[in-house]
Amino acid sequence: MDPENLPVINNYLDASEPVSSEARLSRMHFHDNQRKVDYVLAYHYRKRGVHPGQGSPGHSLAIVSNGETGKEPRAGGHGDIELGPLDALEEERKEQREEFEHNLMEAGLELEKDLENKSQGSIFVRIHAPWQVLAREAEFLKIKVPTKKMYEIKSEGSIAKKFNELLQKLSSPLKPRVPEHSSNKMKNLSYPFSREKMYLYNIQDKDTFFDNATRSRIVHEILKRTACSRANNTMGINSLIANNIYEAAYPLHDGEYDSPGDDMNDRKLLYQEWARYGVFYKFQPIDLIRKYFGEKIGLYFAWLGLYTSFLIPSSVIGVIVFLYGCATIEEDIPSKEMCDQQNAFTMCPLCDKSCDYWNLSSACGTAKASHLFDNPATVFFSIFMALWATMFLENWKRLQMRLGYFWDLTGIEEEEEHSRPEYETKVREKMLKASGKSVVQKLGTNMTENEDEDDEDKLTWKDRFPGYLVNFASILFMIALTFSIVFGVIVYRITTAAALSLNKTTRSNVRVTVTATAVIINLVVILILDEIYGAVATWLTKIEVPKTEQTFEERLILKAFLLKFVNAYSPIFYVAFFKGRFVGRPGSYVYVFDGYRMEECAPGGCLMELCIQLSIIMLGKQLIQNNIFEIGVPKLKKLFRKLKDETEPRETDSAHSKHPEQWDLDYSLEPYTGLTPEYMEMIIQFGFVTLFVASFPLAPVFALLNNVIEVRLDAKKFVTELRRPDAVRTKDIGIWFDILSGIGKFSVISNAFVIAVTSDFIPRLVYQYAYSHNGTLHGFVNHTLSFFNVSQLKEGTQPENSQFDQEVQFCRFKDYREPPWAPNPYEFSKQYWSILSARLAFVIIFQNLVMFLSVLVDWMIPDIPTDISDQIKKEKGLLVDFFLKEEHEKLKLSDEPGQRSLGGGRHSRSRAPSSAPSGRSQPGSIASSGSQHTNV
Repeated sequence: MDPENLPVINNYLDASEPVSSEARLSRMHFHDNQRKVDYVLAYHYRKRGVHPGQGSPGHSLAIVSNGETGKEPRAGGHGDIELGPLDALEEERKEQREEFEHNLMEAGLELEKDLENKSQGSIFVRIHAPWQVLAREAEFLKIKVPTKKMYEIKSEGSIAKKFNELLQKLSSPLKPRVPEHSSNKMKNLSYPFSREKMYLYNIQDKDTFFDNATRSRIVHEILKRTACSRANNTMGINSLIANNIYEAAYPLHDGEYDSPGDDMNDRKLLYQEWARYGVFYKFQPIDLIRKYFGEKIGLYFAWLGLYTSFLIPSSVIGVIVFLYGCATIEEDIPSKEMCDQQNAFTMCPLCDKSCDYWNLSSACGTAKASHLFDNPATVFFSIFMALWATMFLENWKRLQMRLGYFWDLTGIEEEEEHSRPEYETKVREKMLKASGKSVVQKLGTNMTENEDEDDEDKLTWKDRFPGYLVNFASILFMIALTFSIVFGVIVYRITTAAALSLNKTTRSNVRVTVTATAVIINLVVILILDEIYGAVATWLTKIEVPKTEQTFEERLILKAFLLKFVNAYSPIFYVAFFKGRFVGRPGSYVYVFDGYRMEECAPGGCLMELCIQLSIIMLGKQLIQNNIFEIGVPKLKKLFRKLKDETEPRETDSAHSKHPEQWDLDYSLEPYTGLTPEYMEMIIQFGFVTLFVASFPLAPVFALLNNVIEVRLDAKKFVTELRRPDAVRTKDIGIWFDILSGIGKFSVISNAFVIAVTSDFIPRLVYQYAYSHNGTLHGFVNHTLSFFNVSQLKEGTQPENSQFDQEVQFCRFKDYREPPWAPNPYEFSKQYWSILSARLAFVIIFQNLVMFLSVLVDWMIPDIPTDISDQIKKEKGLLVDFFLKEEHEKLKLSDEPGQRSLGGGRHSRSRAPSSAPSGRSQPGSIASSGSQHTNV
């Protein structure tokens, strides 16, 4: 086929006819090798079964749409077979596709697809947007493009400038080797595209003026608003995909990422300088990411990069705090007292009957380990991390503004979103139901129908009420399920501890065994419920029937976050704030079941157990979700898909299979499903880093190590494993910022309570300054232990076959209660109330102090960097001057007859392609009438 003879629009190519190699130099273009493929629609077709010799399939087997081989036609049957249900459905879909593609051509797009010359298979509709369509849509979407005018960005003061230059030199080995898209010195003035002001723009080549991401975005906008009357007036490609008329719609990648040779494209450059683990130490090429994937994905990776870099100082401080605990472990007086064999404290039994009295010195190791995380430095670290969270959010706001300025996002308007297919379907059902009234009903309700007319074409709260009710009930049920699982693990710990205490060989390691196994069970349950809750949140959001994709995404995020937050943190909250609080006392214990007491904290306090719980759940989630879910599952899917393709009988072209087209390669990739899972993973991690950092100072270190891998893992996924996403223009990260801000504020409260309630920081302070004889912690352990007369133990709960050498009269337990010989034995002592009041006072002071410092930091750091706000003001002035100058030049040319004719000729030649095809673009529509006004 001679490419020169191909029609301009709607090329249906016969795949059996050879195409010259000269014409197929690029797999990113139509077969004429001139028009670029801006978007691809894919669908699976199946031909009607016909008798051999009667149609294109050269055999008598009909291949049905699921790839299975159907039955042979009845013997003696000649000609076409009667339409079966599948055939009728396929014919209907074919007609809908034809109409939709015709409407796309009416909108000015150019289409090319192969002939359906096999019994079944996949067909790709390639779409090209010519210049006149790109110009029309760019003006309609108000896309900012660079003008001819360039200006110098104001540099900082001399000191800041020198410091910046020094930083640039030092960090040069860490910079990716990619072209600079936003130069630090020069910037083009940008202005929304206008066909009447073409003289403002530096249009050297119309084919490359709009980059690939912008071209695909323009085509996607047309696809979203093009209607199909045969499909119940369905609006847009998303509805057609939802109804299985098309299988997929996607823009093409810029070629292969691992192709041999020196030919370079943006995808290959991103792979080499960003999406490999070998370049983990390099900065991210944010401008190139934005150029290739669009602003939404660019902002995600910019946010992830800033968060990861902010984890470096918090990791350093966290390691210093941990090392301080290690260095002072031998100097800790309470730990020494607990480990002192000579001054041993005889403790009350930990369970009924089978548990014996025990020496506090046997818990020496636990006491020393607790000091690593329960020391004065953790209080400082908690304050630091609260301020760190504020600093991070403030710096993100500044970076977001800076990127918005360089990416020309300042002043962009919110685009009108199209309704979701599910919403349209529900509205259509509602209107059909309303139109089903009898004539009498219509006459009777004629007065009220005018009022309700507007409500018929949209869903009201009454229509959504059943969905809201199911949502509310389901979320309550899921939260109750999570709490019941946490309670189930508590029961497991209590019963297992009691069972292990019966055996002498396992008695010594009861606490370690029970804690470790319970945390692993918690981790497994959390990972399983995470997947279930993600699916449940999606289902609940669907039955709400939100109108737009943005509303759908926001509601989905809120539900998924609420469920995953409760799932991930409820076991940690239990250990931090509830474990050991409702135990009772010897002689009056609280029982879960008959003979099973509520569990107590370890002798060194619950903080050590909180640290174990937090570290295992955090590390387990990161390792398993990253390595198995994010790396392993996609590889398995790819392997299964490959095996399926190999086992399925197909009619293939050997030359085509050796050199597959780019749209074939992209079709085999995983579809892009959004950024919600990526953000959610990082937000939950942010919670681990901030909410309980007082108990685990090493959390930022493990988060940092995870994120260094996570950045490259996500990069590799986007570049190599996913179809290219549609470029989405957005100014910020949306609802995620509000969630981050909420977690940051909540972390202040949670850390205040962890220090006040879970750790021994407050009891130690109160003892040192109110009860100690010499102002030290000598005698602190004795001060925290109350006495109990063992003769008052309930019948049947005394230890059987006690191993203690001497008879025990009094045992000790950790609490602040009056001794047996006091007037009110076992009542809470004065020390208890003084410590309780000190704890409450600490919470109030800590919370207000940190909140005040956070507000101060927020006030001191402006949301918009000063240099950026100055540049935005300067840019407005420069734009006015540039407009006036260009208008003056234009008038000057029009005043001189000779130059006017020359200028007019030049302009008319440059506008000719724009105005010629305007008659094809939806006659009578606003878009087509606007497209005719192209002459300047």
